[in-house]
Amino acid sequence: MSLSLILACLWVLAAATVAALPMRRQYVPGVALLIAAPVLICVIFYEHGALLGFAALFGFVSMFRRPLLYFGRKALGLPTERHEPEGDA
Repeated sequence: MSLSLILACLWVLAAATVAALPMRRQYVPGVALLIAAPVLICVIFYEHGALLGFAALFGFVSMFRRPLLYFGRKALGLPTERHEPEGDA
């Protein structure tokens, strides 16, 4: 197995670990993972071709779908969703 695939597996484990943290502690490691992913995916595309590259891209998008939707809506100037707390207020 190549170094890029080993790093991709470690990235998935790190992302799952970060997801288990309380929300206030997810930001810094989450942003680091969000920045590292495109570089890693490009290396996988280069070394292993489109099939594994798209598999890595699909895994990244599925794990970061909410932040990616938020940033995409923000970039397009669309309103971002804000969840109001439910309750008897």
